[in-house]
Amino acid sequence: MKKKLFKNYSFEFDKNEKKVISSFCKQVIKQMEGDERFYKDVKSFNSIIDKLDSTEEAVKLTKEEKTKLVLQFKENVKYLKKKMDESWIFKRWFYKSMYNQYNNLLLKYFSD
Repeated sequence: MKKKLFKNYSFEFDKNEKKVISSFCKQVIKQMEGDERFYKDVKSFNSIIDKLDSTEEAVKLTKEEKTKLVLQFKENVKYLKKKMDESWIFKRWFYKSMYNQYNNLLLKYFSD
């Protein structure tokens, strides 16, 4: 198989998906903004939020933005899965909805 020379980083998210990704990015920014080492990451996530809030139908991400977003999603999905496995019913129910949303986004748009 040939490897594609150019990848398309344009995504068409629906309203709910934009909301989930936007809140996820805001959460990541809150965790990273105090540390100077993550300046580029915070800048990338702010850019993603700006693009999601725009009125355009398609969201065009850069390669760096997509890579950082996918990495954070994957890490968060792993963490939520671990928490679900070791928690009781109420916490598991709470974590399961977030886990399903994040995992569905990963599978639908970011699986390579």
